This record gives sequence, C-alpha cells and structure tokens, in this order.
Amino acid sequence: MPFIDSKVTTKLSDEQKDTLKTALGQLISTIPGKSESFLMVGFTDEYPLYFGGEKLDKGAFIEVKIFGSTSDSALETLTKQICELYKKELSIPPKSIYVKYEFVSHWGWNGHNF
Repeated sequence: MPFIDSKVTTKLSDEQKDTLKTALGQLISTIPGKSESFLMVGFTDEYPLYFGGEKLDKGAFIEVKIFGSTSDSALETLTKQICELYKKELSIPPKSIYVKYEFVSHWGWNGHNF
C-alpha cells in the first residue's frame, strides 16, 4: 500500500510522468514486501519550493507513505535511487531533493481497512 507523491518545481510532460511512474513502480520493490501492484503515484508540477531562503529553479519534495514499516537500509537505498531518477529524468540535483518517509498503521482500500 505505498503512495509516492512528488512535488517538483519544473513542468512535467505526460511522457515524463509516465517515465517516473514506471520507474517508481520498479523502485518500490526496494522495500521488502512492496510492489507496483498496490502502488499509487501522484505528481504536482510547477510547485514553488524554497531551500535556505532561496527559491529553487529545480527542486523536488517527495513523500513516500508505507503501510507498516521497513528497515533504515531499505530506505537509504530507495532515497539514493529516487534522487538518481529525478536527476536523470528532470535534471534536479540530489542536493535539491528532499524525500520524506511516513509509516502508516491504518490504511483503507476498496471499502475495507488493512
């Protein structure tokens, strides 16, 4: 039941969204027991972000919500892979990317809770 929400300063084309969605679907398997089959992904582009009091030309804030929890090493690996992906696809430098993780103990889907 993961959800990855991306807020980026740049304009995203439909092709870029599709590329990121596909890659994030593959990367989520870094988290043991998680797969693309239950992954939801969202994008907000042209989102103003500031770091250190300065407006970022290229930046991203990415939230990863996970039902349950996982190891620090799995999160470290996923953070590295997400930063590499956004650098490759959107030219956003890793120093301008924040990745936030949230572990959720209650998650509903299809009229029921897990």
